[in-house]
Amino acid sequence: MATKKKAAPATNFIKYIKWFWISFLAAFGGVIFIFLLASWGALGEMPSFEQLENPKTNLATQVISEDNEVIGTYYFNDNRTPITYDELPQNLVDALVATEDERYYEHSGIDARGTLRAVAKLGSGGGASTITQQLSKLLFTKRASSNIAERILQKVKEWVIATRLERQYTKEEIIAMYMNIYDFGYNADGIKSAANIYFGKEPKDLKVEESAMLVGMLKNSSLYNPFRRKKLTFDRRNTVLAQMVRNDLITGAEKDSLQALPMKIDFNPQSHREGLATYFRAYLQDFMRQWVEENRRADGSKWNMYRDGLRIYTTIDSRMQAYAEEAMKEHMKKLQAEFFVQNTKRRNPTAPFLDIEKRDIEKIISQAMRRSDRWKKMKARGISEKKIKESFGQKAEMKVFSWNGEIDTIMSPRDSIIYYKHFLRSGMMSMDPQTGHVKAWVGGYNYKHFQYDHVRQGKRQVGSTFKPFVYATAIDQLHLSPCDSLPNIQHCIEANKYGNIEPWCPKNSNGKYGGQRTLKDALANSINTITARLMDRVGPAPVVNLAQRMGITSPDLIEVPSIALGTPDVNLFEMVGAYSTFANYGIYQKPVMVTRIEDKNGTVLYEFVPETKDVLSKESAYVTLNLLQGVTQSGSGMRLRHSGREKWDPMYKEIITGYPYKFENTIAGKTGTTQNNSDGWFMGMVPNLVTGVWVGGEDRATHFKTTKYGQGASMALPIWAVYMKKCYENEELGISTDDFEKPSNLSIRIDCSKPANADILEDLDEDDDNLEDLGF
Repeated sequence: MATKKKAAPATNFIKYIKWFWISFLAAFGGVIFIFLLASWGALGEMPSFEQLENPKTNLATQVISEDNEVIGTYYFNDNRTPITYDELPQNLVDALVATEDERYYEHSGIDARGTLRAVAKLGSGGGASTITQQLSKLLFTKRASSNIAERILQKVKEWVIATRLERQYTKEEIIAMYMNIYDFGYNADGIKSAANIYFGKEPKDLKVEESAMLVGMLKNSSLYNPFRRKKLTFDRRNTVLAQMVRNDLITGAEKDSLQALPMKIDFNPQSHREGLATYFRAYLQDFMRQWVEENRRADGSKWNMYRDGLRIYTTIDSRMQAYAEEAMKEHMKKLQAEFFVQNTKRRNPTAPFLDIEKRDIEKIISQAMRRSDRWKKMKARGISEKKIKESFGQKAEMKVFSWNGEIDTIMSPRDSIIYYKHFLRSGMMSMDPQTGHVKAWVGGYNYKHFQYDHVRQGKRQVGSTFKPFVYATAIDQLHLSPCDSLPNIQHCIEANKYGNIEPWCPKNSNGKYGGQRTLKDALANSINTITARLMDRVGPAPVVNLAQRMGITSPDLIEVPSIALGTPDVNLFEMVGAYSTFANYGIYQKPVMVTRIEDKNGTVLYEFVPETKDVLSKESAYVTLNLLQGVTQSGSGMRLRHSGREKWDPMYKEIITGYPYKFENTIAGKTGTTQNNSDGWFMGMVPNLVTGVWVGGEDRATHFKTTKYGQGASMALPIWAVYMKKCYENEELGISTDDFEKPSNLSIRIDCSKPANADILEDLDEDDDNLEDLGF
């Protein structure tokens, strides 16, 4: 009996051992079976080989400047621009591996030691996800399930995908993919956007502490947010630095000094309403919408400009664009301050409007209400006009623009309309006349609050800037010289001679008459009587024809004499293109904004073809340029050259931004001022750059009272001058200081200090010398 009792425990022990191994092997086999099921797709769809080879991620379309800078992106949800491993700084890679996956280079997608540790400690000792597993989750899982069973299955699939990714890609490629796909918040999708948005630099330029902060955000970018939870993010950054010491990637001394540094964020938000060239990018967006409609893929499907990672190469020079925006802001801030001073309620009870009745003011406000988004949205919802109008009187919290930053305030939508009517508006465009490449495009000074583009959308009366088309026509048809003189007395074109119903008898703006004026002097000082005589001699039809061949498409180009003084409404885009014809010696070059478009792989999808046409003879264009040089030598643009006026005229201190300019090089230009000083223009040219500037109120009733402040030389010219000064300071841009090239066969006298035919005789002498040099 005793012997039998001793055998029972041994039998039971063997039984337990047997069941343990059976259970262990069953569980192990079950795990393997689950992994096999996952790999076969039985637990849900798995990515194919092609999907692993080309993971589907939304890529932002890049807008690239002529000097190879990314000046903007178009994206739907993901502002992502991929970069290669070689573009990542080593300190970022070190921080990533040290913090997220210390044995990254030792495993094949799954860290067995880390997994066993996580299981043994039930996750309290940290997670076990490798960089590759995290990538697989970002690529194919997207969102973790809150259901435990489903999450376990997701994890299994992530492990399987991770091992496949490891077979498909190198370790370096996996790191690059991971850093490219992670969302760092604030539209910072991927490391390139994150480096730019948080630190204003490219990834390769990140410092160790900056890389540590971004790597720290990988744990949870919403939680470790440097703006919402600065202290938490700071501590997380320092944890990353400590991990780098633990892995012998930096020294203890380096860690201590880096941990002591504060977080220096240089926040550069990227949105369609902020950044460089916002108005240009808005135009380009419309251009691309049309392009994708007209240009399909090989299979007939449409390109997606927000997700396909296209690269748009533009003619904009990022440096010149920045200079143009800076020049506009510098001057408009000063000009606006003066406008506010002159339009207080005490000085002008109808401010910001001048010389109009109350009913006209109500009409302007009513039109603005009807054009607003608020009106359109409420109308679309079927709300009555009475209710809509009432809503414009209800006060609400809002942010409004000011030159000292946004203001949080409470006002009604109607009051906000009146508030914004006080602000003068401006536009500017700069172009290479030989290539047609648009170098700078500034449709306004704040796209967030003023989205109307005064380069392409805005059409305003051009005033005296139209006169060169009259003079050029006369030179081309009548072979006139800048030295030819005409009487400065009022001239009338009788009724019905050129489609004018009544006699047209323009007056000089200064009311002064008498004596003879040369064409050069008359254009320099905008003498209307001389322009009227020229218009009478050539007729309006040839002038209109010339302007149209130079790219002006305005329907206001009617064949009547009054167009000579600039009555048509024309946009800045067409005016700069037209003036470029003079600087390009009579050849019109259609403005170019996009040189080519590529897909994400670099395949060229579009290349521009230059559009040019001969409009004027080289001689006529050159003589017109000579006339326009007189504007800056002795006319309305002379303040570009002189100095000292600020000593006795306070206006030069108050609003002539950057004065004195002291330009000494050849400049051809023309100022323009419309009736009541509603519009101020300046068109300025040097041999390889033509730039136009317009300034005025949103409504013609918003203007300065006197021409001293409201003329083009005061409102627009300073922007051109400050811009050109900045361009000339950057010698890399190569902006010309040379004279315009003189035609070899010039037959028209341009030097009025010499007797008639002297220029021609000099040219003949030069030709004789050239013949002698050749041995004739």
